[in-house]
Amino acid sequence: MKDIKSFDTFSKIEPVNKGWSGDKKYCIQTVDGKSLLLRVADASLYEQKKAEFEIMKKVAALGVPMSQPIEFGTCDGGKNVYSLLSWCDGEDAEVVLPPLTENEQYKLGVESGKILKTIHSIDAPKDQEEWGERFNRKTNIKIEKYKACGIRFDGDEHILEYIENNRRLLSGRPQCYQHGDYHVGNMILSSDHKLSIIDFNRPDFGDPWEEFNRIVWSAAVSPHFASGQLNGYFGGQPPMDFFKLLAFYIASNTLSSIYWAIQFGDEEVAVMKRQAKDVLGWYGDMKSVVPGWYLGDY
Repeated sequence: MKDIKSFDTFSKIEPVNKGWSGDKKYCIQTVDGKSLLLRVADASLYEQKKAEFEIMKKVAALGVPMSQPIEFGTCDGGKNVYSLLSWCDGEDAEVVLPPLTENEQYKLGVESGKILKTIHSIDAPKDQEEWGERFNRKTNIKIEKYKACGIRFDGDEHILEYIENNRRLLSGRPQCYQHGDYHVGNMILSSDHKLSIIDFNRPDFGDPWEEFNRIVWSAAVSPHFASGQLNGYFGGQPPMDFFKLLAFYIASNTLSSIYWAIQFGDEEVAVMKRQAKDVLGWYGDMKSVVPGWYLGDY
């Protein structure tokens, strides 16, 4: 780490063993009392990590409450690439939300929806492939991998049928910058109840409505927060077209989560199978497009 430009300002370095990213993460204390987040990855990912850092600068410039990008470069004699970010003080939102009142949970959800709307104001490149073609191809791969992985969940036929019957919804969708993993597990709540967004390391460009495919994690923690997020994003109840597409994206994600979890062991596979059961319950075996956790005009 001595190659890091700001290394001389570090007074304490502690590993952070949380999250699913392949990056090595550290909490840095500086000589002047500041806390920073250091992310380190293999130098083969230089261009990818540079692009992540640059888009984070664009998002931060919009006033989004987040880990502020500070410094980027290589270290360890060029073997690794690093990003230095500000530290978001507080606790994980998924932990601190449940004890709050339902009204507080809802209001924080509304705030998260407004933040996401700001994030989505960054346009996708003009040469981006048409969304319907891209995501239909991606969906085909997910279905193939799910069927080949050897693990099935009860009711998967309802998921598969909904996908096949609703592919047309993907055609002509607009595209924008996506955070890539937007849910309560990547949000920090400060002691004065201010939300910050973290982990901008899965960025993409695509349908802004696809970004809600991770809302299942938020809904499992707090239906009030998840409902508030939708209403905050849309400035009221979302249109029915949104709910139809949301069901499609969640259905697609439910399939891919099964084979994705295999690399992490049986316990994680069980988590994803329970989530699939929740999804089928919320959607009444995909016969309803509005999930059961949505509270409407709360």
